[in-house]
Amino acid sequence: MNVLTGYIVREMLKGTFVAVTILLMLFNLFTFSDELGDLSETYGLKEIFYYLALTTPGIFCELIPASGLLGSLFILGAMANNRELIVMRASGLSIFGIIRAVMLAGFFLVIASILIGEFVAPHTERMAKILRLTAQNRQLEINSDYGIWLREDKKFISVRQIIDDHNLADISIYELNEKRHLQQALHADSAIFLGNQQWELKGIKFSEISTQQILASQQEHLLWLTSIAPNLLRSAVINPNNLTFVDLSHYIDFLKKNHQKSHIYELAFWERIVNPLVIFIMLLLSAPFIISVHRGVSVGERMMIGIVIGMGFNIIDKVVGHLGLIYALNPILIAFIPSLSMLIFALYFVNRMRN
Repeated sequence: MNVLTGYIVREMLKGTFVAVTILLMLFNLFTFSDELGDLSETYGLKEIFYYLALTTPGIFCELIPASGLLGSLFILGAMANNRELIVMRASGLSIFGIIRAVMLAGFFLVIASILIGEFVAPHTERMAKILRLTAQNRQLEINSDYGIWLREDKKFISVRQIIDDHNLADISIYELNEKRHLQQALHADSAIFLGNQQWELKGIKFSEISTQQILASQQEHLLWLTSIAPNLLRSAVINPNNLTFVDLSHYIDFLKKNHQKSHIYELAFWERIVNPLVIFIMLLLSAPFIISVHRGVSVGERMMIGIVIGMGFNIIDKVVGHLGLIYALNPILIAFIPSLSMLIFALYFVNRMRN
């Protein structure tokens, strides 16, 4: 890495850091405003600030592509206005040398995004969800990778599959005695919500446990009275943001083996693969707008260009993703279509700039 390339890379990373910091502050400000609506005795300002801190790594990963674009437009735009790019080109650094330096900065952003997205964000997102739900509803105790755990008095309930709002499958209920020893264990193949805090359990295997013996029995149907309602289960259901790349892969296999729908998780899986490409595409898009645009263009105009491109891509990506889920289209195709379209768009402008 020569001196000019290193200089561009350092300035690009600084600009991206400033952009992502500003965007994070804005996002957290809006989130804070929303969370104030749920303020209560158990969910106070301390919990809200802790919740914001825990969700920040996940938001950071989502903002990296847009921040890279804004940082690139700002830094390269400032260099163009200060005639630094002209001096660099006069000293032998070609246009594609500048683009190569921008892509090298993107490589460091991709590494940071992957590390935080895989080893930090999933865990903090899960902790944030647990914090929020436990503060607002004391029933929820723990959220696992492959299902949810709920607590109701002395009972611990494991729900491995949520078919829809009113149908569950693979439910286990464990009840402790006064000494916190396991005294009853129940497993049901399925459960249907009947209303009025009632669930009908089907395919039941029941065990009563004592220090002397274990009595096992089976039942076809059983009425389960509980305060656990479908709305709690919906809020606690597994979110792709709570899973790492490897966990997503395992969970997709788990759903397919149990003949459950996995499109949303497959789309999230392939989007994890596409995200590094998006960062490079956004940075590649910035080069033509800087090098081919007149140097008198203000910082505000360059920022507006970046915001329009970033928001446009995000809207297209969300629309294509939702359409793919609605019509059960191929997740690989849906994940790659917006990014490949933007890549073609970027390469077209780079080619025009070269000609």
